[in-house]
Amino acid sequence: MSPRRSYDQYCSAARALDLVGDRWTLLIVRELLAGPRRYTDLHADLPGVSTDVLASRLKDMERDCLTTRRKLPPPGAAFVYELTGRGRELLPVLQALGTWGGAELGERRPTDAVRAHWFALPLLRALDGEGLVEVRLEEGEFHLRVGAQEGPVYGDGPAPGEADARLVMDAGTCEAVARGELGLADAVRAGRVTVTGESALAKALREG
Repeated sequence: MSPRRSYDQYCSAARALDLVGDRWTLLIVRELLAGPRRYTDLHADLPGVSTDVLASRLKDMERDCLTTRRKLPPPGAAFVYELTGRGRELLPVLQALGTWGGAELGERRPTDAVRAHWFALPLLRALDGEGLVEVRLEEGEFHLRVGAQEGPVYGDGPAPGEADARLVMDAGTCEAVARGELGLADAVRAGRVTVTGESALAKALREG
């Protein structure tokens, strides 16, 4: 485990960056907001990170009480990493960074990796209320837990149970929402997002 580097500045922003300012750390948080993940799953969804760097970051994050590591019971018997309460408090930080960085996305480049669940945080920012939302894109499906106070805020694949609302959209619409060029309500009104469900959340989305 590498010794913690510090800016040695009596400033809360500097202290925060002492913990999460290293490359890949906040993206690991992004992945763990989906709940417990195995090392191999993290590595697969963080294209470009080396195994050594990922292992080092996870050890640092465990030391700094941002994550914990535990062994699943049989028959799984694999180790998983998950965020602590302190780590989950980084959700609004990532959301704010995503809002600020939306203008930097531009059009998707041929070299850009993409995972469907990377659109979870931009869509989560655009949704009000509480409920389980299933989203279907060309790249795949994921689900969001809108208004979740603790635990995972999104996950890969269909909703684990009956979704309160289901959204279907193409990649271009989702990318425009992520870039901040198109509001979700505007996309629904324009027919670019199909909303199904009878919950208050689904009705509010359809009514704009």
